Parts: sequence; structure tokens; C-alpha cells
Amino acid sequence: MPLTLIGMTALDDAGPAAPDTAVPDPDRGGVLGRGYRALSIGIVTVIVLIAFEATAVGTAMPVAARDLDGVALYAFAFSAYFTTSLFGMVLAGQWADRRGPLGPVGAGIGAFAAGLLLAGTAANMWTFIVGRAVQGLGGGLVIVALYVVVSRAYPARLRPAILAAFAAAWVVPSVVGPLAAGAVTQHLGWRWVFLGIPVLVLAPLGLALPHIRRQAGGSPEGRAPEPFERRRIRLAFGISAGAGLIQYAAQDLRPLSVLPGLAGAALLVPSVLGLLPRGTYRAVRGLPSVVLLRGIAAGSFIAAESFVPLMLVTQRGVSPTLAGLSLAAGGATWAIGSWAQARPRMEPHRERLAAVGMVLVAAAIATVPLVLLDDVPVWLTAVAWAYGCLGMGIVTSATSVLLLQLSAPEEAGTNSAALQISDGLSNTLLLAAGGAAFAALGGGAVGHGVAQGAGGAHPAAFVAVFLPMAAVALIGVAVATRLRAPATGEDAPVTAG
Repeated sequence: MPLTLIGMTALDDAGPAAPDTAVPDPDRGGVLGRGYRALSIGIVTVIVLIAFEATAVGTAMPVAARDLDGVALYAFAFSAYFTTSLFGMVLAGQWADRRGPLGPVGAGIGAFAAGLLLAGTAANMWTFIVGRAVQGLGGGLVIVALYVVVSRAYPARLRPAILAAFAAAWVVPSVVGPLAAGAVTQHLGWRWVFLGIPVLVLAPLGLALPHIRRQAGGSPEGRAPEPFERRRIRLAFGISAGAGLIQYAAQDLRPLSVLPGLAGAALLVPSVLGLLPRGTYRAVRGLPSVVLLRGIAAGSFIAAESFVPLMLVTQRGVSPTLAGLSLAAGGATWAIGSWAQARPRMEPHRERLAAVGMVLVAAAIATVPLVLLDDVPVWLTAVAWAYGCLGMGIVTSATSVLLLQLSAPEEAGTNSAALQISDGLSNTLLLAAGGAAFAALGGGAVGHGVAQGAGGAHPAAFVAVFLPMAAVALIGVAVATRLRAPATGEDAPVTAG
């Protein structure tokens, strides 16, 4: 289920409820009561459709890359989404805080739909990648803006219920999405996985937008709109542009590619230092280690997951439908892991649970390449990814809870943004590394015959992706032992710069 992490972590990172500036609660019937029914159905349905697309992409991607003669650029199609979504998240936060969430919701849905149309009609791989980048910008805008809608439109007593509905909106697509996308890809073609969603999103958007305008529009508490904080926008652009340049350099693998790589690093490093807590990459105890662990978990898991369907289709000759089905159980086990970790009796053991979760993630990533051996049954992938997603559910929930415990109320928004940036940036950089290793060992030579099940041409290219990502996940086990903040001393956590 590639890309599901963005939506799930957006729920985890929502932070504490904003001051209750919502309209009076005229109906005690809950989120489906008379005053909230249309808004709730509209925004949850938008989340369902975005989640379905996010979980379906990984199933259609191997066939799309093959048909567009772009297997060598396979990692770009994923990292382009993450790269632009980083910028979209920061922009949406600024936009919604200052002028209300209606603008970023509308613009985000428009960009998301435009990206889907561009990808679905692409004649070559680079056009497809541009479509994915536009889609990522829209996804970043929407997912942040919808949480601002929740904080403004719903009274405090209803916010947990609507946020729980957001989480549930990801579970069903995680299970059904890969299977449905595989069937559509097999019988109608991969393009319809992208072209079918824009039309479906019109109805829920039309239902929700008038209520967003009425119940959550405008600047907070009627204040005049404030100007955007240009420094954070510049830093967000620096992260996105730098990550994109590094990804390009990693895929090119020519001597001259060192130049865009260096330019990317020059943009990326100061931007990261300005937006993440000081000490993050030294694993300073407390908040910095929490932010670092989220990046390690998300990046290693999604970089590996992005190559699972391609491996099954090209190396074991399974159909796109079965490749998608191998990831389907992960949505349910992710939710189980998140639910189990959140039980009150688990509170004293949260750091230990995070370490156990990272062990499960590392074990799952290390197990998957065994399927490259003909004697190993393909269904082992489904088993491995089920317990890997269980570990991810534990880790993402634990890091979110710990982040809020370590954040003063006035710092929760900044720190939550740092958690999301660590998440998305790690996805992009580790996908760049995995894509470079994949291309260097001949992964791009996987052709039409192999994709149709002719045999495994380059198994070493897949091993070069999975085993390093398993090693990164094992580093996360060590970082998980440093999540508890020190009482005093120079290791004390600090907020993002």
C-alpha cells in the first residue's frame, strides 16, 4: 500500500485540538447529526477517494512504467509525489491558518485531479512523473487543510469522532484498493486507475465546499488575514527542490550528475536545519529522536514497499491483481497496531513498543526478497507485509503520542509539521537511494517479457533495495531507545528552528 503513510500520519500528526472557535453545536446527534451530516460525509468521502488512489498506485505502477518504457525511472514516480507534497503541506498550513481552509481544499483537489488526468494520459514516463508531482502538491494541500476544517467546524466533543472516521477512511481502501486496481489494470488498463478518480471526487467536493465556507471559512476569530511567513515557505521550497535534485542525481548515475546532487544538498541541508528540531540527526533524547524515528520508519518501509509489486510482477510473473492482493492485509494490521499501542495500559511501555515495532518492520523488509527464490511461495510476501504493517501501526502511533507529550501547547503545530517533514523527506531520500541502487544493478533493464512473467532478469537489483532498507529499519530500533526526554541537561529537546 504505497503512500498510505501520508494519510495515516496526517491523522497521527493532527496535534491537539485548536481552541474551540467552531460554530455552536445545534444538534447533539454527533458527526452525522443535522448540523454536520453533509460536511462529514463530504470530507470523509474525499479522504476515501484520496486513500483509494494512494493505495492503488503501487499496483498499477509496474505496468505503467513498462508501457511507458520507464522502469529505470520507477522510483521517480513515487518520490515526485512525496517531494511536492512536502511543499504543499507547509503552504496549506500557512494558507489555512491565515485565510481559512476553503482555498487550500479547493486548490488541492483541483491540483490532485489535474495530476491524475496528466498521469493517466501520459505518453512518456517523464510526463507521468510530472503528473505525479502535481498530484502530490494537491494531496499535501488537501490533507492539512481538512484537519483545519475539523478544528474550526466541529466542537471539541466531536473532533475525536470525525478524526476516527478519517482513520477508518484509510483502512478499507488499504484492503480493497490494491485488489481493485489490479483488476482494473488487468481488464481495462492502468490508465483508468488514474482517470477514474477525478469524476468521482466531484460529488463529495460539491457537498462539502459550501459547508466548509459557512462553518470553517475565513481567518480565525474574524481577524484580518495575516501575511504568509515567507521564511517557512522558502525553507519548504528548499526542501522540495533539494530533494528533487538529489533524486535526479541518484537516478542519472553519470559523472555530471554530481552537480545537481551538490545543488540539491546545498538547498536541502539549511532548509532541514531550519524546519526540524535541533539535534534530530544526532538522535538527541526526546523530541529530536521522536522526529528522527518517524523518518527512519516511514522512509525505509515505503522505499521497500514501492518495489514489492514490481518484484512480484517482473520476477515471479504474478498478475497485477495478485501483486496488489499481497499488500491488502497490511491496512488492517496497521490499524490493529495503532489501536493496540493506544490502549491506556500501554502508556508505560510506549518506547519499548516502538522498538518492537521497528523490529517487525526490519524483519518484514528483510523477508520479502526471499520470494526471489523460486522455491519460496509468493504468499510469504503477504505474511511479511502484514506483520510489517503491524509494526508501522505501532511506531507511527507511538511517535505521534510522544510528540504531543513532549510539546508545549504553543509548540505543537511546529513540532507536528517537523514530524511530517521528516516523514516525507525520508521517503524521498531513501527512494532516491533505493532507485539508484536498483538502476545501477540493471533494474531498468526489466522489460516487457519479464513483466509478463517471463522470468527474473535482475534479482540482485531488488536485493540491493530491500536489504539496505532493512538495515535502516534496524537503526530505528536503536533510536527507539532514546525517545524518553531527559529531565535536565544539555540533551534537553528543543523545537524546530
